[in-house]
Amino acid sequence: MSAPTLLPETGWELADFIRPGDRIVVGQACGEPTTLLEALIAQGRDIGDLSVFVATSFSGVFTPAATDSFALSSMGAIGTLRAVAKEHRLAVVPCHVSRVGPMIEAGILGCDVAFVQVSPADAEGNHSLGLISDHVLAAVDSARVVVAEINDQVPYTLGERLPAAKIDYAVRVSRPPVEVPAARIGETDTAIAKYAAAYIEDGAVVQTGVGAVPDALLRQLRDRRDLGVHSGMIGDGLVELAEAGVVTNARKRIDPGVSITGALIGTRRLYDFAHLNPEIRMCTTDYTHNPAVLAQLDNLVTLNSAMEVDLTGQVNAEQSGSSYLGGTGGQVDFVRAGANSVGGHAIIALPATAKGGTISRITATLSGPVTTARSDVDIVVTEFGAAELRGRSLAERTRRLIAIAHPDFREDLDRAAHLIRQRGF
Repeated sequence: MSAPTLLPETGWELADFIRPGDRIVVGQACGEPTTLLEALIAQGRDIGDLSVFVATSFSGVFTPAATDSFALSSMGAIGTLRAVAKEHRLAVVPCHVSRVGPMIEAGILGCDVAFVQVSPADAEGNHSLGLISDHVLAAVDSARVVVAEINDQVPYTLGERLPAAKIDYAVRVSRPPVEVPAARIGETDTAIAKYAAAYIEDGAVVQTGVGAVPDALLRQLRDRRDLGVHSGMIGDGLVELAEAGVVTNARKRIDPGVSITGALIGTRRLYDFAHLNPEIRMCTTDYTHNPAVLAQLDNLVTLNSAMEVDLTGQVNAEQSGSSYLGGTGGQVDFVRAGANSVGGHAIIALPATAKGGTISRITATLSGPVTTARSDVDIVVTEFGAAELRGRSLAERTRRLIAIAHPDFREDLDRAAHLIRQRGF
């Protein structure tokens, strides 16, 4: 078994193994290898013509100024990438998160160099991928050079492994990994969560993201029994439910007793909980988002967010006017899975208004792209209620969506719907 070349603590140069024009794929979210990225920002301009793909970022390392050192692309403006997108320094590649790995493998998303963050190796010489799994192995298998940041503060999570033999260069660090604190939960978030929670019964399998509404939803589930988890990402809210005996995964047809995820996005509390925990398994998107896998989950309830929903049920989760603020992510994969699950549901949750109540997020027409087609949408929830759209006519969808819009905008939406119907709605 070959060992990676261990870089010294200081004084190493990326130019020793990175070439001008290289395309670099980086571990995302809380699995960002920040030491390697800081070196790239400091040295990248001197190497020249480098490009970087990162799916999401919460580290704050990627700033508009940092892109002087390389061209930056992503599947969306998620986390701190919003600031880069606002300055038009981010190239957005519209894609489902489940397709990132296959596109890397096919060479569509080029990967000459993979930057990853891993835990220290076990006795067999295998590193845990720690906090992010998704498309890391696809990048590793496609890259000419694999550079790993071995961080002794990263938990050893069970699931996918990276053998030391697959790492070309490594740098050892001891620094806190990226953390994403829980969002502040407001009255609107709680109201939305209460309507969404009504669709989650004992034994359900839950998929959520992270943020105020998902966290508020999890708080509403403390009286449930034997919930399961199969999600692209999980946050600190899982810890509370697992410790309370609510999440047991006991009734899942597949992976009984185990919460499945591809990303840990939270704080030290979550990371410590996940360390060597056999009840959590980190998987690639080939598994977490695979339609054939998801089809085996009965009572799957998925919760995803949106920026706006139009009167026919089309969902925009990416862009508000000219501002790119989100991304496709795994929404479509899980919306379809929840809607098709026996006993399951797919919920799109959003506040009824934006910008201090001055703009309705239930709209006559979208201001941005269609992320999820109206033919896939099941249930839309705001703080004013739930609109069940599956199997409903366009006219009935309009009535139900107006009913969950903010009262201040319902009259205008009624008039807009009337004009739309006149044009052959």
